[in-house]
Amino acid sequence: MRLSLIVLFLILSAGSLLAQGEANSLKDVPVADRIVTGGGFGLGFGQYQDFVSVSPIIGYSLTRKFLVGSGFTYRYTKYKYVTPNVSFNDYSINPFARFNIYQGFFVQTEYEYLNYEFLTTPTEKSRQSFESFLAGGGLIQPVGNRAALFIMALYNFSYTASTSMYTPYASPWVIRAGVNVGGFIF
Repeated sequence: MRLSLIVLFLILSAGSLLAQGEANSLKDVPVADRIVTGGGFGLGFGQYQDFVSVSPIIGYSLTRKFLVGSGFTYRYTKYKYVTPNVSFNDYSINPFARFNIYQGFFVQTEYEYLNYEFLTTPTEKSRQSFESFLAGGGLIQPVGNRAALFIMALYNFSYTASTSMYTPYASPWVIRAGVNVGGFIF
């Protein structure tokens, strides 16, 4: 049911955004120039844990202001406070829709499917899936002609506060930063 509402929201949003006139049109722009790539990379080393995260994205500009696409994330985490050390491999996919409101300020909505590992006992791991609906906004700043840096804050509307150690998120807020290359990203 939740996924149906998200898809309906995206379809209705796309219809209204596509009807914004010639100034927003990409009628004469080649398909290759409408493709946006990029993503983010995370790396951290500490006393209690190490992690590496890779999050590529690919998108397609439907208009000069409206972009749809998908991101993929792989995250490796090694916890050092457990003996023996334990490591986890997490994966996610997150289709999204982004609309540029004004001079680099944008709103974004996305659905995330996350498959993650956690400890069920001090020596046994388990794997679980978690679905989230996120929405928020951010700022994208051009760097040269075909690249831009972005930062965004998204709220996870599927978040529920839990004292369980099996929950994938400690907060409903998701903060991201990264790079976009190509397409109409500003």
